[in-house]
Amino acid sequence: MEEALVTLDGVAKDFYKDAGAERVLDGIDAEVRDGEVVTVLGKSGCGKSTLLNIVGGFEHPTSGQARFAGKPISGPSRDVIMLFQDYALLPWRSALKNIDIALEPEGLSKDAREERAKRYLQLVGLEREMHQFPSQLSGGMKQRVAIARALAVRPKLILMDEPFAALDTFTRYYLQDELLRIREQEATNMILVTHDIDEAVYLSDRILMMDSHPGTVRKSIPIELPHPRDRSSRDFHAYRKKILDEFQFSLEKPKLEYYI
Repeated sequence: MEEALVTLDGVAKDFYKDAGAERVLDGIDAEVRDGEVVTVLGKSGCGKSTLLNIVGGFEHPTSGQARFAGKPISGPSRDVIMLFQDYALLPWRSALKNIDIALEPEGLSKDAREERAKRYLQLVGLEREMHQFPSQLSGGMKQRVAIARALAVRPKLILMDEPFAALDTFTRYYLQDELLRIREQEATNMILVTHDIDEAVYLSDRILMMDSHPGTVRKSIPIELPHPRDRSSRDFHAYRKKILDEFQFSLEKPKLEYYI
């Protein structure tokens, strides 16, 4: 069997505070295969972002092992790029130059960097805005620049930590469609963190549902719907209900006391 792109074996993570160690993740076993879009879904505080940081090499497991392409993850790599919701654009550089700076470590000539940056700005539909600064762009445009910058590095995996959370509903829907179009064109692997059930069903090949305190993977749910997906369809809502029911089932129900 082909080696998984990402493998997590018994991953646990502790953070240390004045009161001692607090376990944030415990016993995470999961795989992400080449060609998959996998969403990590759970409520705030369940360790989703910590899990993403471990895959990205920004955090190390307290125990267990995280591997990328069969090798232990020892630190950040240009094969794995993180995309945040705050865009992380340099305000004094144009959209084009924000992508150019990400390409400098590759040793390309200035012309080659510019040509690649323009290609990816065109891919996200921002060729006309390439010389504008972040302050001149809308939130959706800034996120498209961030996506173009991530793609321009040509990583094997893009990690997305709630990249559309700060955007309005219509812009978020538009960028979700753009992301799927780009993913199909570029054959890029993605792991997405979200607490939005609709977003998870719309984008994912598979959803990892997480419980919290400490964070564990409760269930892996494959989404067997063709693209493009219809948010109003019966099948879409069946998956949505399945996930809602699963989370409701995982909640501890309050005890009821009756008085006569």
